[in-house]
Amino acid sequence: MMRHRATLWGLGAAIAALAAGMAAGSPAQAETTILTGFTLIDGTGGPARPGMAMVIDDGRISWLGKAAAVPKKNGATTVTLMGKYVMPGLIDLHVHIGTVKDLDQQAANFTTASVEKDLRTYAAYGVTTVQSMGTDGDAIFAIRDAQRAGRPTMARVYTAGQGLVFKGGYGGVPGINHPVTTAEEARKEVDAQVAKHVDFIKLWLDDELHTMPKMPAELTQAIIAEGHARGMRVLGHVFYLEDAKRLVSQGLDGFVHSVRDQPIDDEFIAMMKAHGTWQVAPTLSREEAVHAFGAPNPITKDPFFRQSLSPAALAKLESPEREKTIASNPAWDRLPAFDKMAKVNFMKEVRAGIPYGFGTDAGPPGRVPGYSEHWELAGMVEAGLTPGQAIAAATGHAAKWLRNPDIGTLAQGKWADLVVLDADPLKDIRNSRRIAAVYVAGNKVPSVHP
Repeated sequence: MMRHRATLWGLGAAIAALAAGMAAGSPAQAETTILTGFTLIDGTGGPARPGMAMVIDDGRISWLGKAAAVPKKNGATTVTLMGKYVMPGLIDLHVHIGTVKDLDQQAANFTTASVEKDLRTYAAYGVTTVQSMGTDGDAIFAIRDAQRAGRPTMARVYTAGQGLVFKGGYGGVPGINHPVTTAEEARKEVDAQVAKHVDFIKLWLDDELHTMPKMPAELTQAIIAEGHARGMRVLGHVFYLEDAKRLVSQGLDGFVHSVRDQPIDDEFIAMMKAHGTWQVAPTLSREEAVHAFGAPNPITKDPFFRQSLSPAALAKLESPEREKTIASNPAWDRLPAFDKMAKVNFMKEVRAGIPYGFGTDAGPPGRVPGYSEHWELAGMVEAGLTPGQAIAAATGHAAKWLRNPDIGTLAQGKWADLVVLDADPLKDIRNSRRIAAVYVAGNKVPSVHP
């Protein structure tokens, strides 16, 4: 943990213990917290507002305005935040949770404890909501439902349950996902996920650079049509422009990666506009992460990166053997070009007015939960967004995709999901890492420990 954050992460022992052991929040209590003196970045993309104050009653914002006019509240806890910046908690629309331990990914790792550990890690990094993309065991549903019944003390979770994978093809986690081979099997698997009350349907359409069989068109059509018939939005993993066009023409609701094989064209943009298709998650940090650790990388020495990783995970990540394995990928020389293409295509969509959100594909080995979101913000700015646009993508825009009006922006009546920063992220997006405190539903979040 970085020294300048240590004193600002303190929590009472009871709250820390509760956060460590439960996905749902504490029992309802009458409690009021007043935050005052900060500069507000509200998540709408509008200008920052200095000299602001906020009253939080039982986890929700009951008043927001100028600090000079803050109402008096008997019994309130007042926190003075002079010189600080307050923004909404980040919302990552593409993560994978619970399956990785010490860089080892497998179905057996997925437990209630492993999921809650990841959700606490995300929250400590200022990520207050995540959308888990199709590699969840059934334990996820009780965790999610308990959160929604109360006040979470860790990141809120949305889930696609077990996403749809073609037998022998790319995607999923063995032992969690149930590969399909026919359209009828695909429809039955969609129905099975709907019966579990997933938030979305997810499918993978990829052949891993022509090394694996690809899901046929009749299966993707069956998945999308059945999902829509059951009232669900359907999200797709893609790599190739050709496949992306197929999915849009079949009615896909959103992509959870940018197209990476070639520049997108005007036809594709027109198709997305006509169908209202979202670029839900550009996952720019994912494209960097897949080639970033094939040699010694200074990122691994950054305390902000290291603070959530176990000693075993760090040792593996920095081992020469793992670096050689990554660098031995037959596509190694091509990976940086895919990274650049993802940025180019994402910005073409932004400039064309395609709706977009924020997502990282964090979770699999080497794509570190919490750190990846700040890497993604920087990547979006490198691609061409302003810091304000990047923050809006990760807050207000992402909440719009989730259709949850209670999160994503800071206003009266909404949940107090927010991050307190020591420096202005609108001047330098890397200041998003200068975290002083995080609140989820008004509950101050403890620091993360491996």
